[in-house]
Amino acid sequence: MATFSSEQIRNVALVAHSGAGKTSLADAMFFASGGTNRQGRVDDKTSLSDFEPEEQNRGSSIQTAILPCESKGVKINVIDTPGYADFQGEMLSGLRVADAAIIVVSAASGIEVGADQAWELCEKRGLPRLIVVNKLDRENTAFPKTVEELTERWGRACVPIQVADGTEASFKSVISLASPDNPEGAPQGWHERLVEAAAETDDDLTMKYLEGEPLSADELATGIKAAVSSGALVPVLAASAQSNVGVSELLDAARELVPSPKDTAAEDAEIPAGAQAAFVFKTSADPFVGKLSYFRVYGAPMKKDSQLWNAAENETERLGQIFTPAGKEQTPADEVGTGDIGVVPKLNATGSFQTLSDRANPVTLPGVEMPEPVYSLAVTPATASDLDKMAGALSRVEDEDPSLKVERVPETGETVIRGLGDVHVTMVVERVQRKFGINLSTSLPKIPYTETIATSTRAEYRHKKQTGGHGQYGHVIMQLAPKERGGGFSFSSKVVGGNVPKEYIPSVQKGVRKAMEAGSLAGFPVVDVEVTLVDGSAHSVDSSGMAFEIAGGYALRNGMQDARPVLLEPVMKVSVFVPDEMTGDVMGDLNSRRGRIQGMNPQGHGMTLVEADVPLAAMQRYATDLRALTQSRGSFAATFAYYDVLPPVEQERVVKEAAEKKTAGA
Repeated sequence: MATFSSEQIRNVALVAHSGAGKTSLADAMFFASGGTNRQGRVDDKTSLSDFEPEEQNRGSSIQTAILPCESKGVKINVIDTPGYADFQGEMLSGLRVADAAIIVVSAASGIEVGADQAWELCEKRGLPRLIVVNKLDRENTAFPKTVEELTERWGRACVPIQVADGTEASFKSVISLASPDNPEGAPQGWHERLVEAAAETDDDLTMKYLEGEPLSADELATGIKAAVSSGALVPVLAASAQSNVGVSELLDAARELVPSPKDTAAEDAEIPAGAQAAFVFKTSADPFVGKLSYFRVYGAPMKKDSQLWNAAENETERLGQIFTPAGKEQTPADEVGTGDIGVVPKLNATGSFQTLSDRANPVTLPGVEMPEPVYSLAVTPATASDLDKMAGALSRVEDEDPSLKVERVPETGETVIRGLGDVHVTMVVERVQRKFGINLSTSLPKIPYTETIATSTRAEYRHKKQTGGHGQYGHVIMQLAPKERGGGFSFSSKVVGGNVPKEYIPSVQKGVRKAMEAGSLAGFPVVDVEVTLVDGSAHSVDSSGMAFEIAGGYALRNGMQDARPVLLEPVMKVSVFVPDEMTGDVMGDLNSRRGRIQGMNPQGHGMTLVEADVPLAAMQRYATDLRALTQSRGSFAATFAYYDVLPPVEQERVVKEAAEKKTAGA
């Protein structure tokens, strides 16, 4: 593929609710541009954009893919992003390197939550937008009806630039409104709205329009493009990806209306003239090729067999061969031009959202803020051989997906995968099996309960053992007292007269600490206890550090049983962002999870923020439950807040489960 100048490139992200036909549209655009001699389809697993087996099995996208569409000397990089909420990280990565977005709305379903969220993200980034109303060949669909819905939801900036010629099964073509004359059959007011939007971009055009003079074709085209770039106009187009209606016209609109990288070069201002800078927005872990890094060029063209500097890692990276991507295929290139998208294999240190630049002119471009993971699964290897390979494989998929976190939880000893939802994490487990041949078993993570005491007590233990030669003797008397929540552990000695020799006091403390690793109730760590050694006795021959260590451990265990031991559970501070009309349902659900509502604050735009303290044990499936409760319109964040006493009924259940596991493992 030839090298394109910045003016000849368009980077557009396809965004939508899952199922709107976004990937089918990407495949249709690639086919219409001559990129392939057969249109790929999602339903028969021939899509060139959804090429991963997990995507083909699901019938929907789980990762971002690039399909370059050449149209009349312009290269349109179609960045096909997932629409399902679990893979929002991929959409954010794609939007980061796009100069505009095409929001796909299904005429059969109307505006769904994923389209709403995509619109809001584009608003925040100030991205120019086009809207494509897809599936207009379906029954019970009508282009004017969807246009009316778009206008009501997203405002009068949404203006159709086409008329659908025919309805449902008779939808066979589109008619442009972007001409000086109003085409026959166009709904009343559509052409006038478009001309008005174009005229408002220029004072002379505004005056001409107000004086009733018609705009020329060139004036209209120039005004429309300016209005799109500024966000004052969001053109609405009609299409059916499956029937290939309106697809070539969509390519024309992307070529003529979407700004080029040269038009949107705000970030380039940070880059010295002639210097190199490329932003890595996606990393793919391939078991055969190795790591593939997808980048967009913001500085001078990237050339093969060159060296660049990663300032974040303080490392030099050597670029051998470079490629331009088309779905899962990569075409070798001598260089990738400014504004274009490329792929480089086997970078050593560079990860997603890092910048490669000249060492003499280091540049760090802004990254991407990922949503916090809200769903977790613990993973264990199916076999011993899988155990040896698991850590490396999980590290590679974590590099591939910045919205994913893999961590070892010290309190429970588990390896936990944290993602944006149950489907997200399940897909990761499947990918590990397919790419690296490692079978993982999954379960909900263990809750890191702890144990403490509710009252003070006095504990005593005498360790005495005679084995023939030297015996063992250690005798301690200690006071146990509860500390405030989060107070930790403290140990002190008030022994007088040398009843417990000073050299053995550290051994007593060591024994106490060891015993605190597994409490007497259910074997969870003991916290928030103050231990004071008050007395004891020693034997001149048989006493030893080991004997006093044993005595200290048993004294703590015995004392805890007399000090009303209780279980503590982690409580999360939960912030739920929810539509106003669903607030009552969400609050009721949080109450059913033993949550304590802390506040309810209107956020504007029909949304409310509900804040509550909720036990972690009741939050493990909340990501899935909240989507069901709010039709995917609610979102939340949760952070650890504090530990609190577990209610008696719950404590009895946890203690019983711990006893059963101990018996089963014996």
